[in-house]
Amino acid sequence: MPSLILYQRDYCHLCDMALAVMAEAQSPEFESAWVDDSPGLEARYGTRVPVLRDIRDGRELDWPFDAAAVRAFLAAAR
Repeated sequence: MPSLILYQRDYCHLCDMALAVMAEAQSPEFESAWVDDSPGLEARYGTRVPVLRDIRDGRELDWPFDAAAVRAFLAAAR
């Protein structure tokens, strides 16, 4: 099971950009969580998406981020 979750929305151009950044950073496998499907996630992430979360330690990386920021975020978990 992946340790990363990318919180996002349907029809979100920023989320599409975040997916491209994650690919550029060569991030490991991650899950996508759609905040529109959950009132709890909507309340927590609704105005912040996209957000990358490491479920191992709870750290979160809010948008905007670039490939270098994603790589640094991933390296900090090691």
